[in-house]
Amino acid sequence: MSDVVEKTLTALPSLLSLDSQPGSAKLSSTSKLGNLIRGITELTSKHEEEKLIQRELVSIKEQLSSPSTSMRQMKELMVRAIYCEMLGYEASFSYIHAIKLAQQGSVLEKRVGYLAVSLFLNESHELLLLLVNTVLKDLQSTNLIEVCMALTVVSQIFPRDMIPAILPLVEEKLNHPKEIIRRKAVLALYKFYIIAPNQVQHIHNKFRKALCDKDPGVMTASLHIYLQMIQENPEGYKDLTTSFVTILKQVVGGKLPMDFNYHSVPAPWLQIQLLRILSLLGKNDQSTSEIMYEVLDESLRRAEMNHNITYAILYECVKCIYTIYPKSDLLEKAAKCIGNFVLSPKINLKYLGLKALTYVVQQDPKLALQHQMTIIECLDHSDLIIKRETLELLFRITNAQNVTVIVEKMLEFLRMSRDDYTTTDLVGKVAELAEKYAPDNEWFIETMNTVFSLGGDMMQPDIPNSFLKLLSEGFDSVEEDRKLRLFAVDSYVSLLQGELGKLPQRFLQVMSWVLGEFSHLKKELEPDTVLRLLAKLLDMKQTSSETKSWVFMAMTKLCEGGAAVSVAQEVCETYSSSMDTVLRQRAQELQHLSQDSELRARLLPGDGVLDALEVDSSLSFLDGFVSEALAAGAAPYKPPHQRQEELAQAKALSLEPYGLSLPISISSCSIADRQSPTLLSMSSGLSGDSTDLSHKGGSTTLKLDGVKRVWGKEGYLVQREPVEEAAQVEVPSPLQSSGQQGEANSSQGQTPPATQTPETEQEKQQLASSLFVGISSQSSVCLMGKSEPTAQRFRRKTKSQGLSLVASEQISNSPMSPPSAVDNLLCNTLLDSNFNSELAVSSSKQTSELSQGHTAANGTCDLDAELMDSDIKESNPSVLGDNGLATAALASHKDPNRPKNFCLSSHIPAELSGLPHSEITPLCSNQSLDLSACHVQGEDSLVLIVFISNSCDSDIQQIQLDVNSEHLEVSRVSHSPLEEVRSLSIASCQYSLTVKRPSVHVEVVGMVSYHFPVGTPQAVQFLYKLPLTSFIRPLTVSTEEYGTMWLAFSHDTKQNLTLINDEQEPLTATLNVLKKKLQVHVVEIIGMEGIVACQLLQDQPCLMHCRLHAGALAVWLRSPVPDLPDCLIYHCQRALQEQ
Repeated sequence: MSDVVEKTLTALPSLLSLDSQPGSAKLSSTSKLGNLIRGITELTSKHEEEKLIQRELVSIKEQLSSPSTSMRQMKELMVRAIYCEMLGYEASFSYIHAIKLAQQGSVLEKRVGYLAVSLFLNESHELLLLLVNTVLKDLQSTNLIEVCMALTVVSQIFPRDMIPAILPLVEEKLNHPKEIIRRKAVLALYKFYIIAPNQVQHIHNKFRKALCDKDPGVMTASLHIYLQMIQENPEGYKDLTTSFVTILKQVVGGKLPMDFNYHSVPAPWLQIQLLRILSLLGKNDQSTSEIMYEVLDESLRRAEMNHNITYAILYECVKCIYTIYPKSDLLEKAAKCIGNFVLSPKINLKYLGLKALTYVVQQDPKLALQHQMTIIECLDHSDLIIKRETLELLFRITNAQNVTVIVEKMLEFLRMSRDDYTTTDLVGKVAELAEKYAPDNEWFIETMNTVFSLGGDMMQPDIPNSFLKLLSEGFDSVEEDRKLRLFAVDSYVSLLQGELGKLPQRFLQVMSWVLGEFSHLKKELEPDTVLRLLAKLLDMKQTSSETKSWVFMAMTKLCEGGAAVSVAQEVCETYSSSMDTVLRQRAQELQHLSQDSELRARLLPGDGVLDALEVDSSLSFLDGFVSEALAAGAAPYKPPHQRQEELAQAKALSLEPYGLSLPISISSCSIADRQSPTLLSMSSGLSGDSTDLSHKGGSTTLKLDGVKRVWGKEGYLVQREPVEEAAQVEVPSPLQSSGQQGEANSSQGQTPPATQTPETEQEKQQLASSLFVGISSQSSVCLMGKSEPTAQRFRRKTKSQGLSLVASEQISNSPMSPPSAVDNLLCNTLLDSNFNSELAVSSSKQTSELSQGHTAANGTCDLDAELMDSDIKESNPSVLGDNGLATAALASHKDPNRPKNFCLSSHIPAELSGLPHSEITPLCSNQSLDLSACHVQGEDSLVLIVFISNSCDSDIQQIQLDVNSEHLEVSRVSHSPLEEVRSLSIASCQYSLTVKRPSVHVEVVGMVSYHFPVGTPQAVQFLYKLPLTSFIRPLTVSTEEYGTMWLAFSHDTKQNLTLINDEQEPLTATLNVLKKKLQVHVVEIIGMEGIVACQLLQDQPCLMHCRLHAGALAVWLRSPVPDLPDCLIYHCQRALQEQ
């Protein structure tokens, strides 16, 4: 066993205070763990180690089972059990004792118990239920150590179905006076957000409070949550840009305590986190990016130390600068930094430079031209990682002119690579480039043949499938189809006539299919010749059963004519008695079809082209059968993972204390035979489409899928160490000029590189001209956008598509409007050296200036307002401009000289005017065209009305309005299509909306294109948001119907909500608020329980069971729609909070 492992394990007892003297750093001579470690290190064989560990496990088991074992002894036994598990031996008998130690021991013993639990159990382990009450008790403890231990375990192994039981206590810890408690609470909430984001949506405002905590550790922990949320929805957090910039300025300025420094670099990991957040917020947003320019420049300037951590900061700065809206000065500095990285003699920095260059060339391909000779040298570098990253860079700059050279370099690397991941990755890239930029048919087929040969059976299945689909569907040119297929046939016939021993199985399958489909195109090639070539594959020992099935299918398509039939009959005789049932079936099919030419012609047309099959993936043709079976008393279908979860739930323990159990039930619900909705079970978050915990209740062993195996029964598994460079060279700072680097290198006496011969230099120049051809002339590349796609050689046939609106080539530039004014929330704590001054809170209208607020006396955040959602006014419209991301000006920011807005309410159609509608919201404006919208709520429908206002003196013609949504089914209300809008008039379009996939908020995206009588075509895009509550309607059912429906629904969620304490009963008052705000139907209230029903347009029911419990409202929602309960519980929380 290595010295490092021995030292680590030797230090373990002292860390856990197992010795008689607390400060001892050595193992006690009488320590049983010490004796065990010394005994193992003295052994000479694996067999002796196994015998010793087995004796130790038997001894541990006996002592754990003994009633006379004290807690102190239990602690030492648990550490020994941990050590045995670390060596790869099972000690599952100690799991329950670890939980007992965490429940009953003193602080130090609880610490060991919690450590053992976190190492022994995983999130789906059934024994984890026994730890819930212990964690709840420790979270309410006055001992800080116990609270810290509980929060640590919660953030490590607690699954999503246990979150509701502990979430309120974790929320309380955000206001704890000790910063370590607040920090651990934030990290626990971060874990909750990752595994169950819908359950913590109601505390987003508390995340903002954590961002401006007076302790930098708490603030740093909150950045993890914000990075995750901003990745999912950057538009929702633009108002925090100024705050993030302010934090980064003070971090770069060294105003944090010295404890956060690493090698004299102020809080480097915090800087990296903030740079990633800023890059997400500033992408394609000029106004937001302008706020960042100053701090990014400062970050580049200060990162001058020669240390790895500063290089990491520089790398993130470069990525951020090339991601946000561009500024020329910053781009020049970032390009210079990349150049210094690439030119560095140290491998790690060279790799970092190539990585940055690979990212940057997607925005600016011409930057690669400045380093083309260095890239050429990297292709011949001795380090395989450098070679692989260089090929990745070349893949990014490939075009139709350099594809042959780049693909050749990739194939050369594939031939020498022995790494499975590299092979799988590169064959996919080569196949993609070959299909996109192939210069001719011959090169394409030969390249794909090489891909199939080198990739073997490790390549992704979609590569051969895509290739065969390409050949089958053909292209826009019939002549191109015939030439490509004919060349493929010639190629595969010649390959089958040669040596076949080394060809992979997937390549043989591709050959069989192509010859079976298209060999008839070559008139001089007789079918019996092809059959004999295919029969050779059947005779090969290394041919798999699956490949033989492909061969049989190909032979079945070719068995026509006397000679071909005789060959087929010979094959059938050989395999008609095969032990493989699949091959025997294929042989029988071949025999029958070869004898019945009429049947074969009907099943397998001679041209190899079959009509496209329409696949009914929903199996709607079985609806009648299912309805009859359900009416006859059959149980509804449940997916396998749900059945497995229900079996596990039968043994699950209730999280509810026995003393608080409420005996009240709904007597008239007829649901006594199964789970009662009044009981809290463990199914929350596990039913329906939950797949992350689908193996709950299975094996009690640890899940180690994807975990790097370092320890085994043999001990420490020695990893192969990479070969280090012999010469360690001092690396210059990436910000130094090349002249300074040259001076530094000469002063340090570095060995100059070997001089190259003129012939070698000339070869590299020629290779560079081949690799980088076409980049300088590549389509005009904006630094913020990608170049226009190159015309693809092999374009698949265009298929019939639905109505789609194609934007005209010239799209007008809409003026930029400032971000929406959400003048709420951020706080008052600036990160100065003492962390007592306040964090500047900027309005969203401010861009580069920071406004200073008043300092709070206690140093905590002062929240001015909360973000509120409402049913009607929540439709926050944002507008998409030319590239789909820019924001067009709202009506409130239009030119005051333009004609005044018309009254739009009067243009609501008469049949809808009597129904409630939302506020008419301006969407965007472009020249004389204004778009506004509102939605009208009917009893069984929701209609979106889009108003098009023409405020100029000329008519707007050729109007095309296209509206679609990811979450909604959008259908236009049948009216004559809108083609023009007269001058100084208003037109409207109506769209019926129904929910396709529930979400907390749904979006409708649209684009309108139009012409003026004089001028070029115009187009503008818009985005309209509306809450899910707009689609909720009451569902009137009886109590008996409610009980029947409850049993049939499988997707559910649970949450504790705030009660409304009014003059009337709290339960009645709370349900009345939900009825008023969410339009739900209160079915019945019995004592301390109530049942509620609602439905989502159209016909998507959701049931809610409520009861009073411990001063809160325990809510359980069930629905047949997967995401509907989680979305509805969010809106219930918001409705009660607003009340």
